[in-house]
Amino acid sequence: MTESNYDINSKGVLSFMGKWKIVLLTTTLLALICSLVFSFFIDDKYESSVILFPSTTTSISRALLNDENYKEKDFLEFGEEEEAEQMIQILRSDVIRQHIMEKFDLMNHYKIDPESEFRLTQLNREYDNNIDFYRTKYRAVKIEVLDRDAKYAADIANEIARMFDEVRNRMLNKVAVQALGIVEAQYKQLTSEISRMEDTLNMIRSKGVQDYETQVEVLSDQYGAAVVSNNDKAARILQNKLDTLSKFGGKYLSLVQQLEYEREKLSDLRKIYAEAKVNAQSTIDQKFVVNEAKEAEKPSYPVRWLIVSVSTLATFLFTMIILIIIDPRQ
Repeated sequence: MTESNYDINSKGVLSFMGKWKIVLLTTTLLALICSLVFSFFIDDKYESSVILFPSTTTSISRALLNDENYKEKDFLEFGEEEEAEQMIQILRSDVIRQHIMEKFDLMNHYKIDPESEFRLTQLNREYDNNIDFYRTKYRAVKIEVLDRDAKYAADIANEIARMFDEVRNRMLNKVAVQALGIVEAQYKQLTSEISRMEDTLNMIRSKGVQDYETQVEVLSDQYGAAVVSNNDKAARILQNKLDTLSKFGGKYLSLVQQLEYEREKLSDLRKIYAEAKVNAQSTIDQKFVVNEAKEAEKPSYPVRWLIVSVSTLATFLFTMIILIIIDPRQ
């Protein structure tokens, strides 16, 4: 038994299309009209974008103050891939999302029913559909916003870029303030201890102990000379002085050595304290803006010719497949 199928060549395809030309033309034409009508029901959306480069700076004091013991990256240097990923995470944060939703009243702007049970889900979905962040091939970060209103799109993109500095500086400042409190407490405690030691040392000096080692040497020589010359009065006076040195000398030497050590610690701590104050009380831009968002002159979405072309072609091919299944042979 033989059967004659359509040849898999141009002649067979044309023959098959010729047989079903009415169906193919009708469905394709209907798809063209429907997709064209449908595309005009889709709201026009304008695109605005901001391109940013992250900075490498996290510590203001170490980036700006001269510290030979610490080599910080140049605060004018662009960040690497890691900093770009960190920037995107902050841009996606709930803090920025909530701020944008409230400032631009996106619930009403996106025409979401405030009484709806799933209003927050709808709002977040619209936000994610219209606002996106991604890295470019040059390791910059692009903030891209679509909106029915060109001015809204530009304003939202610029506000998100502005909020990045505020949120990141707020995060860094929170840690910096805690660090400042710890360093400040240590600094005040060490200052107080040094002041107490200085008061004790001054008290000992008031007893006549000024330079223990030199005084002991001189008084001992003088005492020996007084004893040899049988000068009992001078010997008693010198002996009293030597007794005073013996009583307070050890404490004097200990305090002098400890004070020298604590003052060195205080000098190092003072530098750390100054850095901590700068970090806690100052802010610096954490980004470099390449392009600010501008109002688009024409909509970028939807691409109507693409919608119509894809829909029409897809309908034509789908119809062909169905017809082949229905009529596989002549």
